[in-house]
Amino acid sequence: MSSAMPKEIRYLYMAAAGNVLIGIVGISVFMVSESEAILLDGLFNLTYAVTGLFAVRIAWLLSLGDSAEWPLGYNFFEPLVNGVKGMLVLGVSVMALIGSVEALIAGGRNIDAGMAVSYGVFASAVCWGMAWFVHRGAKATDSPLLIADAENWLVNAAISSCVLLAFGGIFLLKALELEHLTPYVDPLVVLIVVLLSISVPVRMAWNALMSLLNRAPNQATMEAVTASIDTVLNEVPLQSRFVRMIQPGRQRLVGVYLVFEPNQANMGLAEQDALRQKIHDKLTGEYPATTVDVIFTQDKQWAEHTGIT
Repeated sequence: MSSAMPKEIRYLYMAAAGNVLIGIVGISVFMVSESEAILLDGLFNLTYAVTGLFAVRIAWLLSLGDSAEWPLGYNFFEPLVNGVKGMLVLGVSVMALIGSVEALIAGGRNIDAGMAVSYGVFASAVCWGMAWFVHRGAKATDSPLLIADAENWLVNAAISSCVLLAFGGIFLLKALELEHLTPYVDPLVVLIVVLLSISVPVRMAWNALMSLLNRAPNQATMEAVTASIDTVLNEVPLQSRFVRMIQPGRQRLVGVYLVFEPNQANMGLAEQDALRQKIHDKLTGEYPATTVDVIFTQDKQWAEHTGIT
């Protein structure tokens, strides 16, 4: 995984730079156009930029591995930064939602439609380009940080495109002599954008929280890992075996508990190490970022509390 780190950090820097660009342009255009939909887009991107810089630091820390001070490495920092990002974006979304409802009740707000459309064209082009670029980086590195960023850019691009179409609708309303409806376009766009996208930060924060609380990965992952272990143990005479696993970010931490019958518990240390090596090679061959602990016992009480039998 370490060879992928420089590439990962490069992609993270580029993603953060794209967020800064759209954030600064968005807030600048808001000051001229008075469109809170554009302000929301700018704030979203500046939030992503700040957390993106934290992600760069986390990616570097992950490359250091574990130490006496951090015995499990920095794996849990990865879901932590994704959780913070989700909570920040959720906070901005809620404030924008409240503001849009208040504006609709107050009769809407007038904006510079020409400036808003120009911004929509710019933001849509940049966001779709960045969505493609970061998605490519996520596939190349298998980085949870970049996977989260790629999803954010895809949502960002879709939102920018919808905003562009909505602002273009202002000119259509004027052409249809429905100009009295144009003040409602901007707050309505904000309301729709928030309602359509709010599931993304909620899901991001929830998944991060579950990782920090050591919830096991999804059932499909657990079953795949367990099946791989069983192929190694196929000819080993066991009373039972138990598997525990968590996955904070990209790193899988797998505990394998092997329970032998009392009359079979005569395996020497060399044999135990050989079996441990086979399990390690099997799991890391399928998913390199895996740490495996294999525990041998003849007393089931040390293994049976949790896990899959």
